[in-house]
Amino acid sequence: MSHPMLQMTEEVATALADGAPVVALESTIISHGMPYPRNVAMAREVEEIVRGEGAVPATIAVLDGVPRIGLGDEDLELLGSHPDVVKVSIRDLPYVVGRGLHGATTVAATMRLAALAGIRVFVTGGLGGVHRGASATFDESADLVELATSDVAVVSAGIKSILDIGLTLERLETLGVPVVVHGNDEYPSFYSRSSGHAAPMRVDTAAEVASMMRAKWGLGLSGGMVVADPIPVADEIPADEIATVIDRALAEADERGIRGKEITPFLLGRIVELTDGASLTANIALVRNNARTGAAIARAYAAF
Repeated sequence: MSHPMLQMTEEVATALADGAPVVALESTIISHGMPYPRNVAMAREVEEIVRGEGAVPATIAVLDGVPRIGLGDEDLELLGSHPDVVKVSIRDLPYVVGRGLHGATTVAATMRLAALAGIRVFVTGGLGGVHRGASATFDESADLVELATSDVAVVSAGIKSILDIGLTLERLETLGVPVVVHGNDEYPSFYSRSSGHAAPMRVDTAAEVASMMRAKWGLGLSGGMVVADPIPVADEIPADEIATVIDRALAEADERGIRGKEITPFLLGRIVELTDGASLTANIALVRNNARTGAAIARAYAAF
C-alpha cells in the first residue's frame, strides 16, 4: 500500500496494483537541469522510452504541496517553465508540502517518495555524492544517506563528474550500498565511460540486477542499490577533455562564492556553456540510455 499523502495517476496506481513494472523518474532535471523547452521535450521522450520498453513511467514531483507519483503533460510543462519551482531534497519536503508549493524532486527526495509509493526502480541522469574539497566544507549530497535508507535501485550514468568519485564510492561502501556497473569493468563518470576507478561489481544483464535486488531485500538488508550504466560510446565526452572544463567551472563557482544546493545547477549550466552545448547533448543521450536499462530492470524484477 502506498502512503495516503501521495497522489498517483490512474496508470501508475493500476500498474502497481497489478505488479506490473514501474520506473520512477525525477523532476529536478526538468526544472533545474536543462533549459526550456528542451527540458520538457526530454521529459516526454524519456517517459515514452520507458513505455516503449514495456514499463510504466512515474515522474515524481510536488505540485501545490501534493507529492505526485506520475504526471500529466500539463504538469511536465509547468515544471519545465514555471519560474518558482523549488529544488526539493529530503529536508525541503516538509516545507514545500506544508506551504503548498511546487517542487522538483532531487534524487534523494524522488527515492523517498518512490519507496513510499512501492516503486523499486528509479532512473536518473547522475548521482550526487561527496563534493570536491569536502574535507573542508563537509559538503555531501543527501543522495548518499537516502541510498542507505530507501529500498530503491537507482540507475544512472554514474556519480556526477563534478564530484569526487573516489570518495563517493568509499562512502557508499561504508554505508553498505551495493554499487554495480552494467556491462563495464570501470566505473563511469557521467559524461564519460571512464573514471579511473574500477567497478566495485559488474553485471551484464537486467536479470542479474533484479536478482540482486530480490536477494538484498529478501535478506532484510534495507537501503538502495546503485546501478551505473555507462553513457554509450558514441555519445561520451572523453574524460580528459571534460576534466579541463569542470576544473574551470569549479574555479568560477569558488570565485563567485556559490555554495550548497546552488552549486550543482550552476556547474552543470556553466559546463553546457563552456562545451558549446556538447555536455547537454551527452546528458540527454545518457538519460535515454538509462531509461532503457531501468525499464529492463523493472521488467525483470516484476517477473519475480
